[in-house]
Amino acid sequence: MQLKGDRMAFGDTGRRSRPWRILILVTLIVGGILLTRLVEAGRVEPLFLPTPTPTRNARSHQEEGQAHFASGDLERSIKAYTEAVRLRPEDAELLAELARIQTYSSALIATQEEGSDRLQQARISIDRAVALDEDSAYAWAIRIFVYDWLAADAEDLRQQQEYFTAAEASASRALLLDPENVLALAYDAEVDVDQLRYAEALDKIQSALNLDPSSMDVHRVYGTVLESSGDYEGAIAAYSRAAQINPNLTFIYLRMGANYRRLRQMDKALEYFSRAATINSQLGIANPIPYWSIGRTYLQDGEFFIAARNLETAVVISPGNPELLGYLGIIYFKARNYQNAIATLKCAVDGCTDAEHARLLCDTLAILDCEDEEQVFRASGVAGLELGAESLEYYYTYGSALTLDKASCPEAERVFLHLDRSYGTDPIVSAIISEGRALCE
Repeated sequence: MQLKGDRMAFGDTGRRSRPWRILILVTLIVGGILLTRLVEAGRVEPLFLPTPTPTRNARSHQEEGQAHFASGDLERSIKAYTEAVRLRPEDAELLAELARIQTYSSALIATQEEGSDRLQQARISIDRAVALDEDSAYAWAIRIFVYDWLAADAEDLRQQQEYFTAAEASASRALLLDPENVLALAYDAEVDVDQLRYAEALDKIQSALNLDPSSMDVHRVYGTVLESSGDYEGAIAAYSRAAQINPNLTFIYLRMGANYRRLRQMDKALEYFSRAATINSQLGIANPIPYWSIGRTYLQDGEFFIAARNLETAVVISPGNPELLGYLGIIYFKARNYQNAIATLKCAVDGCTDAEHARLLCDTLAILDCEDEEQVFRASGVAGLELGAESLEYYYTYGSALTLDKASCPEAERVFLHLDRSYGTDPIVSAIISEGRALCE
């Protein structure tokens, strides 16, 4: 093999140098460095960042809360207002609006304890509101409402009087700031009603109606004033006007149904209770109260089977609610289904473990499917009710049911002793205890 030097070439001897290429490269390098510095300084945003989402302001959440309240979904309304308050914590009006809705929502909570807790939340909200703005007639007016409902809910008489005093002081302050404040006049009338001052209440609510006949709150209070004085037909008319103004508020329909029930117009009562249940269903709200009201109506009409079915529906919605179980137990007792009555009332009065609760719901009452893991999880035990005015009937009915089996008489005596210590001077309770003990002799 021969190597010939004339065939060997080193380098690209056939190309000429192109200075413009070097210039482009230098320009790109300098531009890249400049762009990097601008990005780091925040003056230029890099490509492919996520599209920014607009941040909602307090006003947006407030409007959402108003819309949910108008639709009848008070829990979502409270959540929206709570978010608005988080964003604007110094806004007294927002806090007062939140307190108003929290107070109304307490009427739709099935257990007394949880309803009382909600009223305490309203108290915290409204006290913050008046602390932020001592010259807000609106905030002071809502404070009347909150403290009046707190007083009506209180079992301790001294505590009740303290709440009434706070409500009256709030009324004085609100009306001093604005003598024609419609809400202050209406809520002050409600305070008078709850303290049995019917004439004063009627005068104040009439003044409020004259000032603003378009207020749902005013017509609701007018209905309360008439209902408390025994004018059930007048109360229904007032509640009906309130419902025309805000047609989705279930607590108004529940009051209408209760007044029809007092008039023994059971079909009309059931119609309005069912309307409340329908609104809840449309909103996806699982609330047992309309079914409880329907069951109570059928019970008063002697329709034990249908009454029990509606209370069972309520219990399925809220399985751990001892008050629902107690009322269901009363229905079973009056229907002479003593086995179910005793099992249900035991959970309401004494409480029951997870296993006992599951056995009651899945076996005795057969309203849950224990083969479904999610449903079994709902049988999570029940905390028994303390003896008090609200639970008294559950206690003495439980004691009476136990006396029907001689083997259960020692347990019945335990219940009777508890009743005797707290309510022994009550003639009705005393007679029930005596009758039960006679059956066990």
